[in-house]
Amino acid sequence: MLLIMEDESKNLIKVFILVSVSLSYTYFIVGKNIPKGKIRFLSLLPVFYYFTVLPLTISSIVVRGTLSFFITWLANFKLILFSFGQGPLSSDQSFISFVSVCCLPVNIRQDSPLKSLHQTMKIDKTKTLTPKNSKKPLLSLPVIIFLGLLVLHVYCNHKQSINPSFLLVLYLYLFLEILLALGATLARVMLGSELEPQSNEPYLSTSLQDFWGKRWNLMVSSILRPTVYHPVCHMSAHIFGRNWASVPAVLATFVVSGLMHEQIFYYMNNMEPTWEVTFYFVIHGICTAKEVGMKKALNGKWQLHRLVSGPLTLGFVVVTTMWYFLPPALRSGSDLGIKEFGSALEFFEEKLISNVLTIENYGIL
Repeated sequence: MLLIMEDESKNLIKVFILVSVSLSYTYFIVGKNIPKGKIRFLSLLPVFYYFTVLPLTISSIVVRGTLSFFITWLANFKLILFSFGQGPLSSDQSFISFVSVCCLPVNIRQDSPLKSLHQTMKIDKTKTLTPKNSKKPLLSLPVIIFLGLLVLHVYCNHKQSINPSFLLVLYLYLFLEILLALGATLARVMLGSELEPQSNEPYLSTSLQDFWGKRWNLMVSSILRPTVYHPVCHMSAHIFGRNWASVPAVLATFVVSGLMHEQIFYYMNNMEPTWEVTFYFVIHGICTAKEVGMKKALNGKWQLHRLVSGPLTLGFVVVTTMWYFLPPALRSGSDLGIKEFGSALEFFEEKLISNVLTIENYGIL
């Protein structure tokens, strides 16, 4: 186990070095000397390539999946926007800010008081740095971590008594929440800036449009919107008209999201894609597009009460996730890395017990 962890640490160091070199090239050479447009995009092709293959150098399922999400998907999409002078990245940023925003699933708040502090150094320190409209979420990070460990324990030791697919849905939600929160914490430490929220209590969603567009994994939504939704919407307006251009744009956005999730699953499982994950997002895309079309047709004249639409939305998300999103992971035996976490916990428990016994023996001697 120790040898495996040492080899993995060396691979992670290599990934860190290659990412640092790639982004230094992007920021200092491409960003400072090549104007936005096709030439800048072509200049970044080597970076796109490295960011696509780097996760494959890691053996850990969890780390490989995380890198493919952070680097292969989000960072590459942000760099595509950067190529054309759009998105959250800019050559006017500091290098630390450029790297942090590129590699981590975060966006800096445009009205961040802490951002103004770095820009003007004239902020009144007596004023609160908490956004006016912020509210305390129902589930805080410590609670989410506790629930995640509880789900992990139940899955590893008592999954015969509970539907394992349901446990994996809970684990998937909790793990992603923890992962995004840790990334945001690291970004705050590095940047000292207030960040855009990464999720907004998705368990309170009242529609699929609300769930995918305003509550679940907002970092992905903020990247897919300018890279897929807006261009497709612009093109569709000439064909379907401005009122209905959003429908094919929604479908295209979900298809791209499905393909990117398919890639992450391929990186994690090392198996040929079965396209079930893509089909999952296509279903949600069709249903969301239909929902958007119905809202436009009804023009706000009638809608379900949130006490009805909320459970229906969450039920649809959970059931379709169990049907189409999880089977590829279950067939591969990876369980989305949950066995890996279990083995790691057992390893650290054994080390802790061993150290305690060693200390007790020395005390007796």
